Amino acid sequence: MERELLMTGIGGQGVQLAAQVLARAVIAEGRQVQVFGSYGGMMRGGNTDATLVFADGPVESPPTVGRAWSAIVMHPDYAGPVVARVVPGGLLMINTSVCPDLPEGDMVVVQVRATDIAIECGNVMAASMVMVGAYARVTGLVSLPSLAAAVAASLPPYRTRHVELNEAALRAGYDRTEAAVGAPAWTAVPA
Repeated sequence: MERELLMTGIGGQGVQLAAQVLARAVIAEGRQVQVFGSYGGMMRGGNTDATLVFADGPVESPPTVGRAWSAIVMHPDYAGPVVARVVPGGLLMINTSVCPDLPEGDMVVVQVRATDIAIECGNVMAASMVMVGAYARVTGLVSLPSLAAAVAASLPPYRTRHVELNEAALRAGYDRTEAAVGAPAWTAVPA
């Protein structure tokens, strides 16, 4: 089975780190993954996207995909093209702390107040980790312990003081999100 995830946001929200953590956790659980990250010229405030392709065996899709099984939208500025690429019946997770308008279409929309929850955890920049925890809960793609273990491996040595915060954000996203009715799960037959 092979599934895709598109992530989009603005620089400073942690989209690239979240993609790396998710990829490492998936690998730790014995699956294959390809990651392709792209970001604008600014460190904070510019467009940042990541595409992940997960598989039980060798990944056949290229790391850039035209359509995706799921998407995470962290900020509305660059959401339109990503939302348009979610397959009918796919999963769209939205950071409703900063994205008040919900898209319409044939997809399961899961609302997560990721930025608000990250602030409660101690740092607004952990919002993408909140969303990855929520994504794990909704899809069953990867376990929370694997995500937590991937945090330390993904952060550079000069940022180890942020491990605890990011683990707390993952847990908060996981614990505060209910599995959505009709949401596509990793183990479900692909559409």
